[in-house]
Amino acid sequence: MKQGPALENLTAAILDICRSGVPPEVLRTEVLSRLRRAVSVDAVWWATADPATLLPTQPYTEEIPADTLPYFVQNEFLDDDVNKWTELVREAAGVRTLFQATAGDVLASSRYRDIFRPLGLADELRAVFRVQDAVWGYMCLHREAHEPFSDEEAAYVQRLAPHIGEAIRTGLLLSSVDRAELAEAPGLVVVGADGSVVGVTGPGERWLEELDCKNAVQESLPAEIYALAAMLRRGDAAETVLPRLRLRTSAGRWVVLHASRMPADGENAVAVIIEQASPLEIAPVVMLAYGLTKQERAVTGLVCRGLSTREIAHRLFISTNTVQDHLKSIFSKTGVRSRRELVATILNEQYLPRIMTGQPLGPTGFFSEPDGAGGNAARG
Repeated sequence: MKQGPALENLTAAILDICRSGVPPEVLRTEVLSRLRRAVSVDAVWWATADPATLLPTQPYTEEIPADTLPYFVQNEFLDDDVNKWTELVREAAGVRTLFQATAGDVLASSRYRDIFRPLGLADELRAVFRVQDAVWGYMCLHREAHEPFSDEEAAYVQRLAPHIGEAIRTGLLLSSVDRAELAEAPGLVVVGADGSVVGVTGPGERWLEELDCKNAVQESLPAEIYALAAMLRRGDAAETVLPRLRLRTSAGRWVVLHASRMPADGENAVAVIIEQASPLEIAPVVMLAYGLTKQERAVTGLVCRGLSTREIAHRLFISTNTVQDHLKSIFSKTGVRSRRELVATILNEQYLPRIMTGQPLGPTGFFSEPDGAGGNAARG
């Protein structure tokens, strides 16, 4: 692994990319090209994730056959194995190697025996791209059978992970502001270095009106937007997340404002994205075609996140017996017999078809649907 000024220069370049507001696929290319110069890597698996369910949405591989995807679904959600995403997302570090998970005995992992060893791969380094409690993506680095990833390398990836998570989130927001046909489309306001308005999207104008700014060009923008722009400009490379704040509009709705760098015409411009707040904890996850009630959808979402019966009961303020009753009803309606089968069914029926057709992601991390197409309604 690189050390000293060379490593810090690479790190600064990666963090600059994370603050640039590029789409997730561009972010992935730019980050991986630099990360490989810091950490020796022979194969890669990378995916964005739906924060409501933690299920992968846009998987990408290098030196791993694409036809192994069904096996990984089986291994992750139906088989017993180690170093799984559902375990890793609940740990504070969010980063772990296969050597660490098996105490050096990688043969204890069926994933290693069935996939990695035949491909000539040995250790894996898994990392969760998480911002606070929201997971926006995953990365798994693989190394051939010469030496495992070091604790130092794992710590370095852990240092980068929250920046990458925030960058995925910001990139999805910026990508979605051009899709005005989406229901409740986020709005974009670009503020120049001198505080002038460089540009506003149509949805941005509508959100500004709800924030009591009728004309962004002739009137002063809400003070919160200027404050966010100032916070971003005085930030440094050590800052973990891009600035954001939540406020209530004149219509009584809560909105979230995010700030990101957006160079425009040579200016040090700042993009402020305005979107309706949507707590991930109560986001429904299963298509209404399953006939699940609102409470059953909430239970299913927490099952996907790996919560136990007791934890689900605590989160939803219901008894463990009520959780079990909901699970029995969910299993009956979806035709499964266990929690693992439930998650695998949701992934296979609701996510993989969209993955295979390349359906774009929306600002929430789930696949975007045009207004009226039923996608947003299906989730809640």
